[in-house]
Amino acid sequence: MDLDLAGRSYVVTGASSGVGLATAALLLGEGAHVVACARDGDRLAAALRPLPRAQGARVVAGGCDVLDADGVAAFVASAAEELGGLDGVVNNAGRSLLAPAAETTREQWHEEFDLKIFGVLNTVRAAEPYLRRAAAPSVVNVNAILARQPESRLAATSAARAALLNLTRTLSADLAPIRVNSVCLGLVDTGQWRRRHEAAGVPDSYEEWTGALAADRGVALGRLGRAEEVAYPIVALLSPRASYITGASIDVGGGVARYV
Repeated sequence: MDLDLAGRSYVVTGASSGVGLATAALLLGEGAHVVACARDGDRLAAALRPLPRAQGARVVAGGCDVLDADGVAAFVASAAEELGGLDGVVNNAGRSLLAPAAETTREQWHEEFDLKIFGVLNTVRAAEPYLRRAAAPSVVNVNAILARQPESRLAATSAARAALLNLTRTLSADLAPIRVNSVCLGLVDTGQWRRRHEAAGVPDSYEEWTGALAADRGVALGRLGRAEEVAYPIVALLSPRASYITGASIDVGGGVARYV
């Protein structure tokens, strides 16, 4: 199916690895232009360089911290001028803080909420004037199933994710007709999990360790997801063919959800 993305331009934050990089790759394959940003500009450039792209697809990339409102605004404005506008945003910059509430400092609580909330607001506010002029504008916030199914060992992250889910619904009403949706992921095989495996110092292979992790977390499909499996619903929601979907949340977690 042609998703009608060719020639359109999309901002992707946190694009140097994982879900962000997979989303950029899928957009480029569909002929869309990608405005990619990440804190480490050199790492971002190296990650984007080998990606195949459909004829005419362009990349505008740069180092940018989504918590720097002025920096984000300048980067987005420059990219929009170069590409002749913007059609959508994927708010993907994020991380998880593995700590229960009692072991989370005040500063860490602030850091989690700053990234999940203000990182999104800074980018959306910078892009909004250009999205208002687009024919089929769309925003997708990459969130987590933790937003509805908190884990005590991820206390601050769970709370911040819940706040982002709430904010997404609010933005879907406030920014209409710009569509705003969420993709909530479960356990996805990214560098974060590989680092945790290495830090655990266990004799199990990564495959054995993640299989046991999936079983422990109740993942019905029995494995971690892949970044490209999250990228597809993100790109589908960006597509003008999803023009009557807003304020929605799609779980991509292999059946991990325990809520109704």
